[in-house]
Amino acid sequence: MNIKETLQKSAKEALKTTYGVEVTDEQIQIQQTRKEFEGDLTLIIFPLVKVAKKKPEECANELGEAICGIEPLFTKFNVVKGFLNLCVADYYWINFFNEASRTKSFGFSEPKSKSQAMVEYSSPNTNKPLHLGHLRNNFLGFSVSRILEAYGHDVLKVQIINDRGIHICKSMLAWDKFANGETPESTGMKGDKLVGKYYVAFDKAYKAEIKALMSEGKSKEEAEKNAPILLEAKEMLRKWENKDPLVTELWKTMNSWVYDGFESTYAEMGVSFDKLYFESNTYLKGKKEVEKGLEKGVFFKKEDGSVWCDLTDDGLDQKLVLRGDGTSVYMTQDIGTAILRFQNYPNLDFQVYTVGNEQEYHFKVLFLILKKLGFDKSGMNHHLSYGMVELPEGKMKSREGTVVDADELLIEMRETAREISQEQGKLQDLTNEEKESAYRIIGYGAIKYFLLKVDPRKGMKFDPKESIDFLGNTGPFIQFNYVRTQGILRKYGRKIEAIDTTLSLDVHEKNLIQRLHDFTEQIANAAANYDPSQIASFVYDLAKDFSSFYQQCHILKEEDSVRKNFRIQLCETAGATIKNALWLLGIDVPERM
Repeated sequence: MNIKETLQKSAKEALKTTYGVEVTDEQIQIQQTRKEFEGDLTLIIFPLVKVAKKKPEECANELGEAICGIEPLFTKFNVVKGFLNLCVADYYWINFFNEASRTKSFGFSEPKSKSQAMVEYSSPNTNKPLHLGHLRNNFLGFSVSRILEAYGHDVLKVQIINDRGIHICKSMLAWDKFANGETPESTGMKGDKLVGKYYVAFDKAYKAEIKALMSEGKSKEEAEKNAPILLEAKEMLRKWENKDPLVTELWKTMNSWVYDGFESTYAEMGVSFDKLYFESNTYLKGKKEVEKGLEKGVFFKKEDGSVWCDLTDDGLDQKLVLRGDGTSVYMTQDIGTAILRFQNYPNLDFQVYTVGNEQEYHFKVLFLILKKLGFDKSGMNHHLSYGMVELPEGKMKSREGTVVDADELLIEMRETAREISQEQGKLQDLTNEEKESAYRIIGYGAIKYFLLKVDPRKGMKFDPKESIDFLGNTGPFIQFNYVRTQGILRKYGRKIEAIDTTLSLDVHEKNLIQRLHDFTEQIANAAANYDPSQIASFVYDLAKDFSSFYQQCHILKEEDSVRKNFRIQLCETAGATIKNALWLLGIDVPERM
């Protein structure tokens, strides 16, 4: 039983013995005591006033006396208005610390002690390279995977590669028309960038044709629908679905270029996958499910042959699931993919889709359609919706070629780390090889932390230089404090000895242990909410607490050998926990800095 559970039990007992009333667990509200007040845990009295039939301060004082009498762990209390602040005996924190040091679990649950979970992230289109938005997506999905794993789930990391559809045909058609046989080898370009170049070229040609048609008297809507290059792309898609050999061969060739490019970028990002799903396969499963839905009356056909799902009784609209020419849409393949995954993994308990908030309506419709189809695991799907990333100058647009390329941004982060480190005199004692490794770890850690420290639901602006500051709420600040812990251990060595529970704790020692104590709960909360920002907030607070401890509790000057040994062990445990927390965010740590 942890300390909060102990307080909850003691508070319920105190209410029963003092006032003769029984309350639910939900009525016992506990939080950490604010730093400006004495105490470790605070019992909020306001929800209990009605049952106690006392004024808040009177009730708090009476419950404080009763709780301290019931449970010796609580040594004293004070009351601030409707808040009861309780002090926890030092021996509780030392016992926790001894156990953590002995087991070295540092917050993680037993592997695969919980159910199987699947996390989808990245899910790129094979018509352009990865960009800044993909970085947030990948870092978010990969971090959620690790958090769920640390919480004990058996996690499968997957992506659905959107390798078919009109957008793919646009790049293919533009390459066929304008490329004169260019390849990654002949140009020296990464394959995904070469294909992306022709996606932009298609959009340029499309807009020129629209302008020409409008000059001939067509309305903008007519011009957009009848631009010859768009009609050619639609015909190419139809041919692809009918397995035209020439179109299929071009599709395979250009996709292979993109896959090679993606693999290189993923390796640089430090993310990986356990299984890949391809839309070119799953859309067929989706079409079969649509056929079944038609037979059941879940879907209906319009005069043009297109298939729809009427969701108006559910407060939504009618949703297209198959075009009139028989070609599929995103919803088609998503229906097939969702069902296929649970068939592939019979023990799968739930799956998480890491997709931007622009697709919230899409997933609301998808989950509802799965339910209407009678899919028994329709309720085991969650959309991890996240806000878009913008630069100070505004939103990025793939079609216009104004996105921030992921590869180029990662290079920029390494170079920014180099520039700032040299300006501030960091890393001077390292070899050139060690410096290059450190620039990479610091630069990539900076961008990952910056993108993950914000609540996923919120949009954000990304500033590379702000992210890499060695002070403040940044990845490098946290990494620097980890390096401090390792410096202590290199100097003194590692000594694992049980600490005497009669040792009295300095306020900085106690604050640090209390923060370490919270790690398990923070992992549980982050897993429940699919929210890495909670881990980012925790590890930043931990780094601040360690920094205060490091500056105020002078290990070098400590003459008491017992306390000195304790502080060395505290450095080790703090360092291991910082490293574990950063691992949950997909961030590496340097050993020297």
